[in-house]
Amino acid sequence: MTSAALFERAQLSIPGGVNSPVRAFKSVGGTPVFMQKAKGAYLYDVEGNKYIDYIASWGPMILGHAYEPVVEAIREYAGYSTSYGAPTELEVKMAELIKSMAPNVDLIRMVSSGTEACMSALRLARGYTGRNKFIKFEGCYHGHADSFLVKAGSGLATFDIQTVPGVTGGVSNDTLTCAYNDIAAVEQLVAAHPGEIAAIIVEPVAGNMGCILPASGFLEGLRGLCDREGMLLIFDEVMTGFRLAPGGAQQRLGVNADLVTYGKVIGAGMPVGAFGGKKAIMDMVAPVGKVYQAGTLSGNPIAMIAGYTLLTELKKNPAIYEALEEKGRQLKEGIKTVLKAAGEPFVINQLGSMISVHFSEQPVTDFASAAAADNAKFSRLFHALLAEGIYLPPSAFESWFLNNALSSDDMARTVEAIRKFR
Repeated sequence: MTSAALFERAQLSIPGGVNSPVRAFKSVGGTPVFMQKAKGAYLYDVEGNKYIDYIASWGPMILGHAYEPVVEAIREYAGYSTSYGAPTELEVKMAELIKSMAPNVDLIRMVSSGTEACMSALRLARGYTGRNKFIKFEGCYHGHADSFLVKAGSGLATFDIQTVPGVTGGVSNDTLTCAYNDIAAVEQLVAAHPGEIAAIIVEPVAGNMGCILPASGFLEGLRGLCDREGMLLIFDEVMTGFRLAPGGAQQRLGVNADLVTYGKVIGAGMPVGAFGGKKAIMDMVAPVGKVYQAGTLSGNPIAMIAGYTLLTELKKNPAIYEALEEKGRQLKEGIKTVLKAAGEPFVINQLGSMISVHFSEQPVTDFASAAAADNAKFSRLFHALLAEGIYLPPSAFESWFLNNALSSDDMARTVEAIRKFR
C-alpha cells in the first residue's frame, strides 16, 4: 500500500482525506505521508521509508517515540481496563505530580484535549470575573472552540481561512485581538473596553505561526496589566508545558499565569489535556462551584499512566532539558551557517527544543511578519528534506519540535540536506 493510494481511499470516507487539516499538505503541496510506526527519533511510513522526525507528534514525544517505560506502563494498565467512568488513584497521582512541577498551580482538572482545556479555562475566567470579553493574539491557536477561531494561527493560516462559517457574530464580538508582542496595542484595547475583559490568553512562546519568542517585557507587561485591571492571565502551555522546562514556560520565562492549560504532553501523546491554576479560581469549577465542566473520559487511566510515566522521568532527570537545549542550539547554529554561506535571507527563531526557519529579511516577531516571509520557499525546503528522509511540519506556520532521541548525526544530516537545498 502506498501513501498516494491510501490518501485517495481516505478521501472517500474522511473530509479531505485527513482527520486534522494540516495533515493534508495543502500548504506545502503534494500527497500526505501515511505513517505506520515510529521509534525514538524516527518515523516509518507505509512504504517502509524512514524519516528523522521534527514534529514529535506536535510536541509531546519529548523523549522520542515508543519510549519503552511508557509503552510498558500502557500495556500493563490496559489489561485492567481502558476506562472506568469512575475516579482512580492515577488521577490523584497525576494531579500531584503536575502541581509539584508547575509553578502557581494549586488545583488541576483533567480533560480530553488541549482545545477542551482552553475552552474550559476561558469559561472559568468569565465565570470568575463576571465579564464576557477576552483578548487573544493574531496567529496564536488555542484549539477550535468557536471563541478561539478569530484570527487564529497555523491551520487557518495554512488554508487562508479569514472567517469561519458557524462562528456567530456574538462570539466574534467578545473576542478581541492584538498583534503578538505589541503590549501598547493591548493597553489601548483594554482602555477601550473598561471593566469588560475577563482574561488575556496567550501562547507564552508561540508555536502556531512558527516559533515566535516573546519580546522582552511582553509577558511581564501582560501580567502587570491583568493585575491592574482585574483580568486573568491564561498561559496556553499545550506546546510549551514540560517541554521548555520541568515547569514549562512559567518556569523558563519567570512569569506566572493565573490559569494554565496543557495538552497531550501530559498523556505522552495520548489524547488528553488539563487546566489548572490558583485555588481561589479553580474552586469556581463544579462540583465545588457553579462553572460547569464535565467529561466522561476525563482522567482516562491509560492516558494518565502514560503521562505520569513520562513526566516522572522528566522531573527526576533535569539533564534531559540540558540535552534538549544543546540539540536546539546545535541545529540552529548548523542551519544558520549553511544558509548564511548560501546568501539566503533567513530568520531562525529558537528557544530550547522549539525552532522554526523563516525565509525573511526582517525579524519574525508576530503573525504579520511570519506571513510576509517567503513561505513558498519553505514549501520547497519541506519537499527537499522529505526526499532526504527528514520530516518537517508541513506548514511554514508551525514550530518544529525536537526530541531527546535525536542524535548529533541526525542533526548533522539535516543541516547537510539544507545545505544542498536551492
